[in-house]
Amino acid sequence: MSDVSIRRTHGMTLRKAKLAAEKIADHLEEEFELAWEWEGNRLNFKRSGVSGHLEVTRHYIEVVARLGFLLAFLKPRIEAEIHKYCDEQFGKSSDTVV
Repeated sequence: MSDVSIRRTHGMTLRKAKLAAEKIADHLEEEFELAWEWEGNRLNFKRSGVSGHLEVTRHYIEVVARLGFLLAFLKPRIEAEIHKYCDEQFGKSSDTVV
Protein backbone atom coordinates (compact mmCIF):
# COMPACT_ATOMS: atom_id res chain seq x y z
CA MET A 1 0.00 0.00 0.00
CA SER A 2 1.01 3.58 -0.63
CA ASP A 3 -0.33 6.73 1.00
CA VAL A 4 -0.96 10.14 -0.51
CA SER A 5 -1.17 13.14 1.82
CA ILE A 6 -1.72 16.67 0.51
CA ARG A 7 -2.56 19.75 2.55
CA ARG A 8 -3.39 23.08 0.91
CA THR A 9 -4.59 26.43 2.16
CA HIS A 10 -7.63 28.15 0.67
CA GLY A 11 -9.36 31.50 1.06
CA MET A 12 -12.98 30.29 1.07
CA THR A 13 -15.62 30.16 3.75
CA LEU A 14 -16.11 26.70 5.24
CA ARG A 15 -19.43 26.35 3.39
CA LYS A 16 -17.92 27.24 0.00
CA ALA A 17 -14.94 24.96 0.63
CA LYS A 18 -17.29 22.06 1.38
CA LEU A 19 -19.23 22.76 -1.82
CA ALA A 20 -15.95 22.76 -3.77
CA ALA A 21 -14.96 19.45 -2.16
CA GLU A 22 -18.34 18.02 -3.11
CA LYS A 23 -17.83 19.06 -6.74
CA ILE A 24 -14.59 17.10 -6.79
CA ALA A 25 -16.30 14.09 -5.21
CA ASP A 26 -19.19 14.25 -7.68
CA HIS A 27 -16.75 14.27 -10.60
CA LEU A 28 -14.79 11.33 -9.19
CA GLU A 29 -17.99 9.42 -8.52
CA GLU A 30 -19.08 9.90 -12.11
CA GLU A 31 -15.72 9.16 -13.69
CA PHE A 32 -14.34 6.43 -11.41
CA GLU A 33 -17.39 5.09 -9.53
CA LEU A 34 -15.96 6.41 -6.28
CA ALA A 35 -18.46 6.31 -3.38
CA TRP A 36 -18.38 9.19 -0.90
CA GLU A 37 -20.20 10.59 2.13
CA TRP A 38 -19.82 13.46 4.57
CA GLU A 39 -18.97 12.86 8.21
CA GLY A 40 -18.96 16.35 9.72
CA ASN A 41 -16.34 18.31 7.78
CA ARG A 42 -14.68 15.16 6.46
CA LEU A 43 -15.63 13.78 3.08
CA ASN A 44 -14.84 10.05 3.14
CA PHE A 45 -14.36 8.26 -0.16
CA LYS A 46 -13.83 4.68 -1.26
CA ARG A 47 -13.71 2.40 -4.25
CA SER A 48 -11.81 -0.73 -5.12
CA GLY A 49 -8.10 0.01 -4.73
CA VAL A 50 -8.38 3.36 -2.94
CA SER A 51 -9.89 4.83 0.21
CA GLY A 52 -9.40 8.00 2.18
CA HIS A 53 -10.84 11.37 3.05
CA LEU A 54 -10.83 15.06 2.23
CA GLU A 55 -10.88 17.12 5.43
CA VAL A 56 -12.20 20.68 5.07
CA THR A 57 -11.43 23.48 7.54
CA ARG A 58 -11.84 27.25 7.33
CA HIS A 59 -8.19 27.65 6.32
CA TYR A 60 -7.06 24.51 4.55
CA ILE A 61 -8.06 21.22 3.00
CA GLU A 62 -6.25 17.94 3.52
CA VAL A 63 -6.51 14.95 1.22
CA VAL A 64 -5.37 11.58 2.53
CA ALA A 65 -5.67 8.52 0.31
CA ARG A 66 -4.50 4.97 0.75
CA LEU A 67 -3.70 3.38 -2.59
CA GLY A 68 -3.90 -0.36 -3.04
CA PHE A 69 -1.12 -2.39 -4.61
CA LEU A 70 -2.33 -1.98 -8.19
CA LEU A 71 -2.64 1.81 -7.92
CA ALA A 72 0.55 2.41 -5.93
CA PHE A 73 2.66 2.64 -9.08
CA LEU A 74 0.39 5.50 -10.27
CA LYS A 75 1.00 7.57 -7.10
CA PRO A 76 2.80 10.49 -8.87
CA ARG A 77 0.03 10.77 -11.47
CA ILE A 78 -2.69 10.54 -8.81
CA GLU A 79 -0.99 13.28 -6.76
CA ALA A 80 -0.79 15.49 -9.86
CA GLU A 81 -4.50 14.94 -10.55
CA ILE A 82 -5.40 15.81 -6.94
CA HIS A 83 -3.47 19.08 -7.27
CA LYS A 84 -5.22 19.78 -10.59
CA TYR A 85 -8.68 19.24 -9.07
CA CYS A 86 -7.75 21.40 -6.08
CA ASP A 87 -6.44 24.18 -8.34
CA GLU A 88 -9.72 24.12 -10.26
CA GLN A 89 -12.02 24.13 -7.23
CA PHE A 90 -10.02 25.96 -4.54
CA GLY A 91 -7.64 28.10 -6.59
CA LYS A 92 -3.88 27.87 -6.69
CA SER A 93 -2.28 27.58 -3.27
CA SER A 94 1.06 29.09 -2.41
CA ASP A 95 1.16 26.98 0.76
CA THR A 96 1.18 23.38 -0.41
CA VAL A 97 2.54 20.56 1.73
CA VAL A 98 2.94 17.09 0.22
